[in-house]
Amino acid sequence: MFEDVVSLIAGPWIYATVALSVLLDVFLPVLPSGVLVITAATAAAAGSSATGHVPDILALTLSAATASVLGDLMAYRLAWRGGERLDRAIARSRRLTTAQERLGAALSRGGGALVVLARFAPAGRSVVSLCAGVAHRRVRDFLPWSALAGLSWAGYSVALGYYGAQWLGATWLATGVSVAALFGAGAAAAYLMQRQPEPSEAS
Repeated sequence: MFEDVVSLIAGPWIYATVALSVLLDVFLPVLPSGVLVITAATAAAAGSSATGHVPDILALTLSAATASVLGDLMAYRLAWRGGERLDRAIARSRRLTTAQERLGAALSRGGGALVVLARFAPAGRSVVSLCAGVAHRRVRDFLPWSALAGLSWAGYSVALGYYGAQWLGATWLATGVSVAALFGAGAAAAYLMQRQPEPSEAS
């Protein structure tokens, strides 16, 4: 059964499917884009497919990373143009207000580790991209960190699927362990984001 799933995932359309899933999960964080990337990387490690097409891990990484950045920019631009309604929605949420302040402080200091951490945390990518747009942060301050975040996340996810299958075999066990490692990184990123000092404390 696992071999049948791998053959399905290994179709030539997998890059477009991965890209679309990653692109949209900035708006719908429930989409299993990370799981899809890991499963496709597992198919690449398997090295064979009934379709005759085996995913290329470099192309898979680049498609996921590019879609991640494009999704961030879409959310950023929509939030930039969101107007007073979106501003009020963020003002009503302490979590979003705090995230906006922390992001602004990080970017103003010339660092954007928060953007990279947020890419791994559950829904963190959405919060950071929207807050950057609402705060009208300069795209040249936000975009490089978004690109680094997307490439780091994509590279990590592909590596988990590929090397997990190399070490444990192209099985459900390898995929499950890889997915658990991805969620573990997300939990660690969320914890580190919460440990970030408040802007008033950092100054």
